[in-house]
Amino acid sequence: MVSVRVVNLTKRFGDVVAVDRVTFEVKDKEFVVLLGPSGSGKTTTLRMIAGLETPDEGEIYIGKQLVNDLPPKDRDIAMVFQSYALYPHMTVYENLAFPLRIRKYPKEEIDRKIREVAELLRISHLLNRKPKQLSGGEQQRVALGRALVREPKVFLMDEPLSNLDAKLRVYMRAELKKMQKELGITTIYVTHDQAEAMTMADRIAVYNRGRIQQMATPEELYHKPANLFVAGFIGAPGMNFFDAVLKRKNGEVILDAGEFKLTLPLSLIEAAHIEEMPIEVVMGIRPEHIRVHKEKVPQSIETEVYVVEPLGSETIIDFKMGETIYKIKYHGEMRLNTGDKIYIAFDLNKIHLFDKKTGKAII
Repeated sequence: MVSVRVVNLTKRFGDVVAVDRVTFEVKDKEFVVLLGPSGSGKTTTLRMIAGLETPDEGEIYIGKQLVNDLPPKDRDIAMVFQSYALYPHMTVYENLAFPLRIRKYPKEEIDRKIREVAELLRISHLLNRKPKQLSGGEQQRVALGRALVREPKVFLMDEPLSNLDAKLRVYMRAELKKMQKELGITTIYVTHDQAEAMTMADRIAVYNRGRIQQMATPEELYHKPANLFVAGFIGAPGMNFFDAVLKRKNGEVILDAGEFKLTLPLSLIEAAHIEEMPIEVVMGIRPEHIRVHKEKVPQSIETEVYVVEPLGSETIIDFKMGETIYKIKYHGEMRLNTGDKIYIAFDLNKIHLFDKKTGKAII
């Protein structure tokens, strides 16, 4: 049983707090992704777990062992970097053998481990080639293989797919996820690509400005974001946001966004335990939860098409309210032109409300 636990982890670079009192646990055999924009602290967290950076405060446990003072080589982890860091003068076989040779493994055992890993990663036919003779995807497999041969307790991966082209990246996502499940190695994976995180992770820790904003399953992050940042970061295209006021009128609850007003189901408000109104909120709705009509329907809003982005299996329809452009994701094809009048209707069971002052989710 190998878990990884960090407690109040903090790292400063001069006046910049890169990681700010971060606490989380990765369970045995779990695949956890640290997700966030560049500079949010996710890679620094990974490097501290690896022993490549020293925390200013906090504790790191691998299994039950406190590893703060252990050098990287004694932490029984393997790290795969964004740049594959293969030795260019060595063959694939020699690259795979290197971490075992420096640990003084017997020659026969080195050969057996390399053959097993090469078979697993389907690189047996590449063992005599040098890195410059390999494609990006093949180099990535060799880098993984070099980490795998050591049979580490924990995998740490820092954006290992970011140098691959889009098609290969999608393929390797599935391969990596399948391999991790088969091997059962506890894995912490860093990326800024939310599609990568959503498709691969058991749980995701969403970072911003050195702190974890929410740690949850991909489904929870999508359906129940904890705050405005998470809501806007998860999903493609991103969630649409409207400033609004929530108020009671004639026994009904009205969401007044200026450009439009909606009557919300009382059950929605009761479930959220909202006591005092009026309250300033931000309403969020995902592009896929907006319906498009060419005729007026109840609670629909008249607007016009700003631009249409056809994607084959779906169509992105941009519309403008005030000075802001919003997006609709329509599954299928829809023949629309810039300037066409349309009526949009929000799925009221899928709207999100956030406190405007704190950014925290209300509904």
